[in-house]
Amino acid sequence: MSVPLWIWGATVALVVAMVLFDFFTHVRTPHEPTFRESVRWSIFYIALAVVFGVGLGMVWGWDHGTEYFAGYLTEKSLSVDNLFVFLIIMTKFKVPRPYQQKVLLVGVVIALVLRTVFILAGAAAIERYSWVFYLFGAFLVYTAVKLALEKHDEQSAEVAAAERKDGFAVRMMKKVVPTTDVYHGDRLTTVIDGKRFITPMLLVMVAIGSTDVLFALDSIPAIYGLTKEPFIVFTTNAFALLGLRQLYFLLGGLLDRLVYLAQGLSVILGFIGVKLVLEALHTNELPFINGGEHVEWAPEIPIWLSLGFILGTLAVATVASLIKTRNDERAVAGRNDS
Repeated sequence: MSVPLWIWGATVALVVAMVLFDFFTHVRTPHEPTFRESVRWSIFYIALAVVFGVGLGMVWGWDHGTEYFAGYLTEKSLSVDNLFVFLIIMTKFKVPRPYQQKVLLVGVVIALVLRTVFILAGAAAIERYSWVFYLFGAFLVYTAVKLALEKHDEQSAEVAAAERKDGFAVRMMKKVVPTTDVYHGDRLTTVIDGKRFITPMLLVMVAIGSTDVLFALDSIPAIYGLTKEPFIVFTTNAFALLGLRQLYFLLGGLLDRLVYLAQGLSVILGFIGVKLVLEALHTNELPFINGGEHVEWAPEIPIWLSLGFILGTLAVATVASLIKTRNDERAVAGRNDS
């Protein structure tokens, strides 16, 4: 799919417009969003992503449309898991709830810029070196195993926050410029005794933005396992990130209930990792594998199967999580009654 430059420009302009809209209508005045507000705007951003995907499918064909929706579901699911890390960072820096929206929005902007760089680099690497799929696939399988073994709940977040040390970017900022541990509203800098200091607001923004580099390491290979089109990779990442702020407040109290989310995501990443390795075998050029020839017997996984597998895995993980938490609550209630 060859995407004209003006479509790229219009899409980037739409993303920038949505970020500015988010800032001036919600974030500029510090407040903690209500549950109803978070639900309403989460639905809005999901609907916007769906409308865009339908339009893409109608214009460029449903092969690409299916790739878009499979990619969007994967990126959105991974962004939910990323919220756990955001919760750790927010807890570590003790960010007041009314100011967390601003932190998240700036983090989203940083993430969009960093991921765009990764997307362009990934596209260039794939176009020039087909064997990079072997690396992507192996890394996703490794990430899947690691993710399956992690705990994801608010109690674990508090423990992790207490043990978490400042990242490299934050440590460097503290060494280079004066910082204060006291919040001054939602200001990024403040003047104390005639000297300017950086507040924790700026430090936590840097922490979230730099942490997204790690998220991109599994996110970008995962989406390239579903589509080779940089435009689809960019738009799925953009739409998944745009609603992340609202999703944070919506799901903040539900992380304890989604007990099998990490395992579901690990299955999805493992599946995509295997898919990437199979595709690498189809286009194999490495001389020490099958004499540098393509491996004809390797099965090819169609995009519709990938979409169905992702949907099914998320459904099973969600239902299993809700059943387990409900049973656990009943068991606790039974013990208390007795």
